Amino acid sequence: MMSKLNSVLELDRWIQEDSGKKGSGNKTVLYVSAGTCGQARGSLEVIDAIEKEIKEKGLEKTALIKVTGCHGFCEAEPNIIIQPQNLFYQHVQPEDAKEIITETVLNNKVIQRLLYAEPDSGEKRESEGDISFYKKQKRIILGDNTLLDPTEIGDYTAVKGFSALAKVLNEMSPEKVIAEVRGSGLRGRGGAGFSTGTKWGFCRNAKNNTKYIICNADEGDPGAYMDRSLMEGNPFRVLEGMMIGAYAIGAENGYIYIRDEYPLALRNVKGAINQMEKAGLLGDNILGTGFNFKIHISKGAGAFVCGEETALITSIEGNVGVPRQRPPFPAVKGLWNKPTNINNVETWGNIPIIINKGAEWFAGIGTESSKGTKIFSLVGKINNTGLVEVPMGITLREVIFDIGGGIPGGKKFKAVQTGGPSGGCLPEKMLDLPIDYQSLIEAGSIMGSGGMIVMDENTCMVDVAKYFLNFLRDESCGKCISCREGTQRMWEIVSNICDGKGKTQDLDLLEELAETVRDASMCGLGQTAANPVLSTLRYFLDEYKSHIEDKKCPAGVCKELIAYIVIEENCTGCLACKKVCPSDAIDGELKEVHFIHTDKCIKCGACIEACNFDAIKIE
Repeated sequence: MMSKLNSVLELDRWIQEDSGKKGSGNKTVLYVSAGTCGQARGSLEVIDAIEKEIKEKGLEKTALIKVTGCHGFCEAEPNIIIQPQNLFYQHVQPEDAKEIITETVLNNKVIQRLLYAEPDSGEKRESEGDISFYKKQKRIILGDNTLLDPTEIGDYTAVKGFSALAKVLNEMSPEKVIAEVRGSGLRGRGGAGFSTGTKWGFCRNAKNNTKYIICNADEGDPGAYMDRSLMEGNPFRVLEGMMIGAYAIGAENGYIYIRDEYPLALRNVKGAINQMEKAGLLGDNILGTGFNFKIHISKGAGAFVCGEETALITSIEGNVGVPRQRPPFPAVKGLWNKPTNINNVETWGNIPIIINKGAEWFAGIGTESSKGTKIFSLVGKINNTGLVEVPMGITLREVIFDIGGGIPGGKKFKAVQTGGPSGGCLPEKMLDLPIDYQSLIEAGSIMGSGGMIVMDENTCMVDVAKYFLNFLRDESCGKCISCREGTQRMWEIVSNICDGKGKTQDLDLLEELAETVRDASMCGLGQTAANPVLSTLRYFLDEYKSHIEDKKCPAGVCKELIAYIVIEENCTGCLACKKVCPSDAIDGELKEVHFIHTDKCIKCGACIEACNFDAIKIE
């Protein structure tokens, strides 16, 4: 670690020296993805095995392993990028280490079985840039994650990290910084989509000498992990963005509100803060400029409602995280009643890029009203799960089919839900919808923080609404009756429909109740809690009617409305289904047609999984 920096000139010199040697000379470098998803699939064991092979073969001077954060392609974990060969190996196991070192590192040979194969054509791809998952992405925030060790500040300066901070402290007034951010068109990536530069301006102009900034890293959406991966893979970029924001707004203290369930992100952020303090980039009189700024970490217990900024503020103050009535807004009266600016992780991560490349460059990406890129966690019934960073305005079809590789198993696409539990479900006819703030709202959904859940033909949309309502009723803080009681009543109605107890008049009641919850709730949780209901009623009304009028679940999901039936002409009497049935609901002797007793059947699906002859169906 270098000594403490005392001036912007010294920081500039450090950046120039490190960026000039960011290559690894003649060494072969193996960049191993080791974020949370990679570690869950065994990347740490892969790293140990490769390190052992390098040592045993005496290659310490010619081969280097670089432990990085998430590369984004979660479906391919654990994955390795090998340079200078520019190879992308997927699903690497510890037992592959010897072959990788012997064949690729020593003999420059490609291991075909470790290459990614496209799901539609089966064609093998050697490099990251040739894989369809990456081709339509524009990875301006996530791109460096594949190159740097998130625990080493020198790796960040090697990709010209902190050059935006140096530019701001050396050349720009706070007002000029705010004008640059406003001119970029950047909108908050946490869900509301408010103009970031305008928000900063409100806080700077607030009449108080003490101000705070906050990084919202609560990220409570099911299936969403964009912020977690950015903090795990490149915490220095987020911290640099916060420093620039603090300088512009006039804050001397900042807080990162992060859920305790993110241990790797917490560890990497803490380590980054510690290194920045030692380098003189955080603390008092930073780089001799008179700028004082410290960053503190506040751990959350995982309450979804604490993603709402006033509830988050209340939690940092040590109280139960419940929202406050607005106005006054946090920019006027926030943390400890002082002017406070809150942005989420992805928003802060954009700031150094905007300062370095300019507002005009950033505004040239995206659409008229939605600028830049957006990170989505692409999950569900999709071939290529992972984090995707795409320009605003790309269509849902491009993300799901061109990047995501379509639906696995030859199934048909049914819906995609954007915006987390408070988002909406959009049908196949909306696939060509451009992804921007206004288009999604008009379609009955929201951008949210970036969750994107894909569903296939076997998904029951009534059950989906029930799932998200169950989540929202549990996560409601209960402060306002419209949300507390409304989400509960909506869940009860939808549950009854799933159980075959629904009535036709329930549909009108459900829609009226959803609109009331939306219009009368105090915070964003309640105001958007109706989206799963209203969007499924809007696009999948026939499914609701089938549940109510025909007492049938077309997708075969709702247990009270389905029955498992043996197809006699297909049954060979192999006993496979009978052996796995946990409730002894199947009768039949060897080589005889079997029979399922519906009164005993618990509808677990074990029989269908065990049958090799497609002899059991759901009715």
